[in-house]
Amino acid sequence: MKNIYKEIIQSKNKAKKLLAILLDPDKVIWEDFELLVVKINQSPATHIFIGGSQVKTNRIDELISRLKQKVKLPLVLFPGNPSQISNEADAILFLSLISGRNPDYLIDHQVKAAGILKATQLEVISTGYMLIESGTETAVERVSKTKPLSRNNLELALATAQAGEMLGSKLIYLEAGSGAKLAVPTEMIELIAQNLEIPLIVGGGIVDLHEIKKAHDAGADLVVIGTAFENDLDFFIK
Repeated sequence: MKNIYKEIIQSKNKAKKLLAILLDPDKVIWEDFELLVVKINQSPATHIFIGGSQVKTNRIDELISRLKQKVKLPLVLFPGNPSQISNEADAILFLSLISGRNPDYLIDHQVKAAGILKATQLEVISTGYMLIESGTETAVERVSKTKPLSRNNLELALATAQAGEMLGSKLIYLEAGSGAKLAVPTEMIELIAQNLEIPLIVGGGIVDLHEIKKAHDAGADLVVIGTAFENDLDFFIK
């Protein structure tokens, strides 16, 4: 079985930058599945994340199973709640929304998921999840009923990330949110990356290849692309 977290750590130690394509199961166009696979395989992606703030489809298992047949990248669950857990995946980001104070997303969903996860073969990767102000109300904000951290309060963002690390998170994820108008500020990425030992993930509001490079150069170990690829499967070609 792959140790996906170990591979992320090894990449960080070698300064090898990673890239994940985030697929929302509700937004997959099944008629275009073969084209989706082709575009993923042509991309520089190193991982596929699967999930969303709210997922209504009951085809998550099918999606992951079919991806496994066509794509050789690690398939990692990025769930909004326990209903999105699938034993077909390779790993799961076990998220705690440490930027908010809603107990449902700090610990309650995790308690409900624990028994389910124990019965799977998934690699569980504890992840401190931080929602950052992005110029618009995102799905994460609506669903979690939490306010994002101010994009201008770098000290609070740093303290939150460090608290997540001290609590035992293996990853910190800075999230502007799906469809964000503004990406996570580079100065915030830089400050947090310089003051963490664990890998840093950054996603949301990234609309072109230049912004991926900016996030990587600022210190992100793994950048996530969701909406931009979802809206244009030729994103990486352009």
